[in-house]
Amino acid sequence: MVNRASRPPEPYGVVEPVEPCPPRPDTLADILERILDKGIVIAGDIKIDLLDIELLTIRLRLFISSVETARKAGINWWETEPSLSTRAANDSLADENRRLRERLASLENRDTRKRKEQEPT
Repeated sequence: MVNRASRPPEPYGVVEPVEPCPPRPDTLADILERILDKGIVIAGDIKIDLLDIELLTIRLRLFISSVETARKAGINWWETEPSLSTRAANDSLADENRRLRERLASLENRDTRKRKEQEPT
C-alpha cells in the first residue's frame, strides 16, 4: 500500500510561468489622440510686482481639445468670431448693414421733419 500523504499531488496540466508584457510606449499620435478626445486644460498666472505694488498680472487659460469635445464642453466661440468663420462674417456684415440702414432712415426722417417745420404755412 502506497502512502498518499508522503507524495506531492500530481499537477493537472503543465503551467509555464507567464512573463508580464513590457509596457508599450505611446507614440505622439496616440498621445495627441487621447488629448484631443478627452481635452486638456492648462492654467497659470504670471504676476509682476515691484516693492509690493502689482504692476502686471496675466492670467492664462488654455483648453486643448477636438472641436467635438469643445462643443460637448459648451465652447463654440469660433463659430461666432467673424475672423474665423465666414458665416459669422456674413452675419456680422448683415447686422452692420441693417444698423446703417436704420440710422440712415432715422436721419432722413429727421431731415424731412425739419424741412416741414421750416416751410411757410
